Amino acid sequence: MPPSPSPAPSNACLACGSPDSHTLFHASDRLYATTEKSFLVVECARCRLLRLFPKPTPEELSSYYPTNYWHANPGDQITALEDLYRRFVSWDHVRFLESAIRHAGPGLVLDVGCGGGLILRLLRERGHQVLGSDFSLDAARVAWIQNHVPVFCGTLSQAPLPPASLSVLSMFHVLEHLYEPQDYLNAAHRLLKPGGRLVVQVPNAASWQFLLFGEAWNGIDVPRHLHNFRLADLTVLLDRCGFTPVRVKHFSLRDNPAGFSTSLAPSLDPMARRVRRIPESPSLRLAKNIGHLSLALLGLPFTLLEAACRAGSTIMVEARKTS
Repeated sequence: MPPSPSPAPSNACLACGSPDSHTLFHASDRLYATTEKSFLVVECARCRLLRLFPKPTPEELSSYYPTNYWHANPGDQITALEDLYRRFVSWDHVRFLESAIRHAGPGLVLDVGCGGGLILRLLRERGHQVLGSDFSLDAARVAWIQNHVPVFCGTLSQAPLPPASLSVLSMFHVLEHLYEPQDYLNAAHRLLKPGGRLVVQVPNAASWQFLLFGEAWNGIDVPRHLHNFRLADLTVLLDRCGFTPVRVKHFSLRDNPAGFSTSLAPSLDPMARRVRRIPESPSLRLAKNIGHLSLALLGLPFTLLEAACRAGSTIMVEARKTS
């Protein structure tokens, strides 16, 4: 989900406001090669929150998002096997959301930054009332045409919904892209009914994968990730915006093993190859897909172990609206 327009970004720490930091490393766009520019990832000297420094301007940042970022355009070649795989690994997210729906009670589910809308499609097929939002018109078009789910374009503050109209609101891999993630959390608080549930997922900057791969870890995703959260960082931010975490999950079948593979060999990542429109014969494409899947399967025991130790490469949180 490309970021929404924003005023000139502040380079002070999001969490504590401190301007002081120390550099962890330099990094570049390994995945999509949108720029040759090198960036700094720094750690706040006071609270240790990680952030990109200096933050790019909104105009710069938009250029780092390819047109078909994280979704396939209508007409793109997606095999039945690829579609089956995507549906299979997405059930992890669907089950987590359905548990949140049971806790919150029936009602409308909004997925912010929904991309092509596959998760919403799976929820709709199970009888839930769903709505998506994305800042990308291309993503919204895919959601409507391919997955037949309603989507609006714009920021969450522009949502065409009355206050307290949602049962569940989800943001999978959204907060790390935002200059001011608390603005989206405040908007979510306004839109959720009393006792409603917020579900967020972010890469985990306290994961074993980050310790193992450093600047090569795909969860850093320079230059698109402006902040990199640990669970403690996320908990503070949620509490500040009126939410209490009630459930935390450190494993995602869709994201953790695939992220391990992409960190090792970004050139094999299927989405990155599609986004970069790298020419491939059918046999080469199959070989690269098999290579990516093989690395993911190789990393599966490691990703399960790190998650069991609460150090998985993603954090998925269900939080209750409390104030």
